[in-house]
Amino acid sequence: MKKQAAAILLIVTTVLMSVFSVGCNDAKTTTAIKSEADTTKTDTAQPASTLQPIDTADFDKKMLLMSNNDTTGKWPVKAPYPLAGAIFPYNRVIAFYGNLFSKRMGILGEIPKDSMLKKLMGEVANWQAADTAVKTIPALHYVATTAQGAPGKDGKHRMRMPFHQIDTIVSWAKEINALVFVDIQVGHSTVKAEVPTFEPYLKMPNVHLGIDPEFSMKNGERPGSKIGTFTAEDINDAIDFLADVVRKNNLPPKILVVHRFTQGMVTGYDRIKKVPEVQIVMDMDGFGDKVLKRSTYLRYIYREPVQFTGFKLFYKNDNKPNTSGIYQPEELMKFTPKPIYIQYQ
Repeated sequence: MKKQAAAILLIVTTVLMSVFSVGCNDAKTTTAIKSEADTTKTDTAQPASTLQPIDTADFDKKMLLMSNNDTTGKWPVKAPYPLAGAIFPYNRVIAFYGNLFSKRMGILGEIPKDSMLKKLMGEVANWQAADTAVKTIPALHYVATTAQGAPGKDGKHRMRMPFHQIDTIVSWAKEINALVFVDIQVGHSTVKAEVPTFEPYLKMPNVHLGIDPEFSMKNGERPGSKIGTFTAEDINDAIDFLADVVRKNNLPPKILVVHRFTQGMVTGYDRIKKVPEVQIVMDMDGFGDKVLKRSTYLRYIYREPVQFTGFKLFYKNDNKPNTSGIYQPEELMKFTPKPIYIQYQ
């Protein structure tokens, strides 16, 4: 218990460091948010209707491989087969996380673009070498709505990034044929209110969604003062919206990443919907010593199966003097199930 408490303390420390890191740009970003949504064009990737339906036998085989021969019956999770063009379990996604207004929120935004893209592709190569059975692809995971310590004009304690900044991320992603994730920290708002803001981007076949219960403050607390929570119904709101976008725009399935590192961050995991249009990743989002991170993965990701799993790696906080260092791909390939989404911060 002491070790687990230490892990949570480390996590909370990072929350308090990051949640206010964009606040100094309040005036600049607020005035920059305009109606770019009206002029954003959707991508021209191949529509789902022109893709071959999935081979269910091959899909089952790959899902079993991802489960790493789990004997408990938890993994692989039983769910409807996805629509044609599904990313999982045929690919492993390696994502860089961050925000262009802050060098403290992650590697995406911390270092110059060319260096960042080169580093990302190096990580992609490392993961491909560690698991040749699954294709490895890059992604840029952008915090598009950030929780704020100040309430703002509408009292929601959150700030939506200007669309031109997301356009920049989409442009960078094209250079390396990467996926894009827009990530939402709702503050005092809701998933149902925030996700539709980014529909112009979610209509693009290569753009997906992340939602962060850490900053969902149900009882009026200041973001960062405690760890927030999502119910299954909150998560289902995102799933319903994404599924509707997929159907209306004839798209391949969307990925939904849900961050988690405590029991209370997600409640009612067994009520989370599983639909052909959306692939759900529960992402282990804690940092610290390897033993503590593995414990968190087992307690909150493995024991409460939803669909797919992710694992976050911190270049700085996993490499502090009192830790055992950052997990290497070969080590995480021994986990049950094997994480199929890897995020670097």
